[in-house]
Amino acid sequence: MAVSVRDARASRSDRLWIESVYRDYLEDLAPLNTGLFPVLGEFGYREPDQLARWFTDPHAFPLIISKAGEPVGFAMVARGTPMPGRPPVDYRMAEFFIARPFRRRGIGKSAVRLIFDRFAGRWEITEYLRNPGAVSFWRRVVSAYTHGRYQERVVDGEVRQVFESGPRNHLHR
Repeated sequence: MAVSVRDARASRSDRLWIESVYRDYLEDLAPLNTGLFPVLGEFGYREPDQLARWFTDPHAFPLIISKAGEPVGFAMVARGTPMPGRPPVDYRMAEFFIARPFRRRGIGKSAVRLIFDRFAGRWEITEYLRNPGAVSFWRRVVSAYTHGRYQERVVDGEVRQVFESGPRNHLHR
């Protein structure tokens, strides 16, 4: 069965699944030493608080990534908000996670295509330079999706890809 993406707000079980793997997601980010995740909880942003914001923010789209109907990952798409020094965008990939047993099977790449098509518009993807796996993944996926038509900048230790998405990107596949 194919990879699919669905709104995580539609089902309590989807939200519970995200809560059950959120610690794994944070553990993947902890070695990056970004300064954010080690203090999560020390300043009032406990995991349940962070997740509750995803599910109540009208500018956020929490998504479940599934394979054969079973959850294998999640994504959180955020509406673009103006940020000084950055071009205006419609969407940002705020979070993206595939559970370890399901990585390197093409699930992430397939899910990203579905997400980009679903949320057509101008996107920005940001990765930390200290996370070479994420940088490699997003460069590969964005390049394939856009047929190389994207802009990339490295600023303040972050890699940023900006591009247009939508079903029209499939015309030349």
